[in-house]
Amino acid sequence: MSSVSRRVAEAVARDFGAHAPDVVRRLEKLSLHGNPEHERVHAAIVFSSMGDLCELDKAAALAALDWRDVLVHAGLADADWPNRLDAKLGPTNSGIAHSPPTARPRAAGS
Repeated sequence: MSSVSRRVAEAVARDFGAHAPDVVRRLEKLSLHGNPEHERVHAAIVFSSMGDLCELDKAAALAALDWRDVLVHAGLADADWPNRLDAKLGPTNSGIAHSPPTARPRAAGS
């Protein structure tokens, strides 16, 4: 179970209107085995469904089987996926989208 990001929740509200709370619950209940990028998969499901609950169910079922398939279907499987995600959802709160982790400074005396 994973929480839905603010950006995905806003997209759900735009696309699904009154059904948004139910859609968010469905996304949060999804089991995405082996994928730490929940926002990316949740967004792919929302993009693939285009505001249609039946399509949402199909995309969620596909993601539950193999989340990579839903990424391909939504155009979020290639290396430029962070830019595509930001273009559709807006930038992250930090304003620095999907920056790579930085190295930790070494402790004094090591």
